[in-house]
Amino acid sequence: MTKILIKNAEIITMNPQDDIIYGDLLIENDHIAKVDQNIEENNIDKVIDARNKTIIPGFVQTHIHLCQSLFRGQADDLELMDWLQKKIWPLEASHDEESSYYSAMLGIGELIQSGTTTVIDMETVHHADFAFQAIAQSGMRAFSGKVMMDKGNEVPKRLQEKTEKSLQQSVDLLEKWNDYDNGRIQYAFCPRFVVSCTEDLLTNVRDLSAHYNVKVHTHAAENRGEIEIVEKERGMRNVVYLDHIGLANPRLILAHCVWLNEEEKEIIKGRGVKVSHCPGSNLKLASGIAEVPDMLAKDMMISLGADGAACNNNLDMFNEMRLAALIQKPQHGPTAMDAKSIFRMATIGGATAVGLEDEIGSLEVGKKADLSILNLNDFHVYPSFGVDPISRIVYSATRADVETTIINGRVVLDNRKLTTIDKDLVLYESNKSIQRLLKRLPNIQYSETEKSNVTKPNFG
Repeated sequence: MTKILIKNAEIITMNPQDDIIYGDLLIENDHIAKVDQNIEENNIDKVIDARNKTIIPGFVQTHIHLCQSLFRGQADDLELMDWLQKKIWPLEASHDEESSYYSAMLGIGELIQSGTTTVIDMETVHHADFAFQAIAQSGMRAFSGKVMMDKGNEVPKRLQEKTEKSLQQSVDLLEKWNDYDNGRIQYAFCPRFVVSCTEDLLTNVRDLSAHYNVKVHTHAAENRGEIEIVEKERGMRNVVYLDHIGLANPRLILAHCVWLNEEEKEIIKGRGVKVSHCPGSNLKLASGIAEVPDMLAKDMMISLGADGAACNNNLDMFNEMRLAALIQKPQHGPTAMDAKSIFRMATIGGATAVGLEDEIGSLEVGKKADLSILNLNDFHVYPSFGVDPISRIVYSATRADVETTIINGRVVLDNRKLTTIDKDLVLYESNKSIQRLLKRLPNIQYSETEKSNVTKPNFG
């Protein structure tokens, strides 16, 4: 048995009583064994002195594209459909095994450094197995799946799938990776969105999701142009259509939902569908601002996600929390989207969205040891006296304040150093991979200066 004792910390539990405890936290193997003051325990393998530091539950991000981490900065200042058709789909079509692996590692390294311990990830059509390998090696807790796209001539040929092959490849990945490492990795079916999926594929996903009891992760109502395409082709709006074919159920997680009408909101609430709010991505792609205060007032289940590095440029939950709070206040007033509501969406709310609220999302005895230790002793978060601890995190803290991250009882960031990822190697291979991908795209160029700046680091 491995024991880790974290001592003398401010512990923001996010338990049902919202307790904040000043004391110690004991981890045994993969779970939290004690949360109390002055814990005395024998045979401790690692003691972390967290005096004047803060322990928080690990963040749960419910919409991520690890396959797009390599595309950071390659598709800026575009709206959704141009962003997809002109840049992202061609880049995804250029992925190979190595680039898929390092793209995932690049994203996971950033996530761990910024306190995220669980993600719902959507890969691209090919090479998803190599992203799963990265997830497995890194220690990240994840729901992931290959993206499914069996419709649309505007999609690069390499992303155009046959329905049966897409379904079979998804099932093969599920049978290999679902419940890996005692459930740390779980599979999710990932039809991209209605625009690029046939009804045959979507109804099969519905049935397979029920058969295997796994999540379905897709996009919906992100952009007005997308909604117009779905209405023209299917005769109804996105969420209404998904409900019409039987996909709207508690296993469904919808990313974005910026442009819902009242009927769609009622469907989401009534069917127990989960919504992942991605404010950074929605702002950068000019998609709009989701009506989150109204959704919460209707008791819809809302969580947070950064989306991908290609449309957000970072995967930082601190940034998403701050944006989620601030963008609503000009219209709905300063008390809308208060700090505690936002922090709840980022932790126990995300855990509930993925169906793991009994295992993660709060710091309670018996739950998995997924947490971060923040060092909030710096100019940007002082003075601390008289300040609400959660407000301090949501409005002032940054990812640079994350000192330690623990997932499943394993220290994956120790005093700001990654323990499961070779940072220098991943950075080097990421540049090498994106150069290779860009060379496959005659319409996307890179400069000689950028190429010449890539040098192999010295590992000696």
